[in-house]
Amino acid sequence: MTRKRSASINLSRLRKQFSVKPLALGVASVFISACSDNRQEASIYKDIEDCVSKNPDFAQQCETAYREALVEAERTGPKYNSQRDCEHEFGDNQCRYVERNSGSFFMPFMAGYMLSNLLSPNRYSYQPMFTSYSPYSSYRYRWIGAGGYDYGDLRKRNYRVRPDAFKPKPTVTKTMKRGGFGSTVRAKSSWGSAKKSGWGG
Repeated sequence: MTRKRSASINLSRLRKQFSVKPLALGVASVFISACSDNRQEASIYKDIEDCVSKNPDFAQQCETAYREALVEAERTGPKYNSQRDCEHEFGDNQCRYVERNSGSFFMPFMAGYMLSNLLSPNRYSYQPMFTSYSPYSSYRYRWIGAGGYDYGDLRKRNYRVRPDAFKPKPTVTKTMKRGGFGSTVRAKSSWGSAKKSGWGG
């Protein structure tokens, strides 16, 4: 009687050899999660002209979003007691004086603005962006979002971000002293990990 080849196969041994390892399952879960977290394309522009030059059919949206980002920058951006403290963090001539009924302060100029969904005129999202030119700052030449998140090198302009990148940030009313900017950004270096309102406010 001819014996079938399959009869000599140790099935229990094969099951052990081909069992899915926990590490592989973990990697697969991370990959699936990364693909399904609803990230969206976003670009950073330095000003209106920069945006219009790359999106000539959306000049109005570029301008409106820029104006709105300026207002948001003043509301949510870092604020300092003195020009000296602000320029120590952001660089010479990179800060402006703002006077309001609630008080006066110095804050950095908006360095650019991040835009997403520009092709959907009624749904586009924006947020102001800051950067430091100070030789004393570890965030020199890096894009920093309104909430204090470090997006990386200033030369990079295109990103894939989560929708909460454009969620409204808390209004900043407190002023900081020298060193406040760096410590706040470091606290927010992991996305979503910081629970404090932005820029010490």
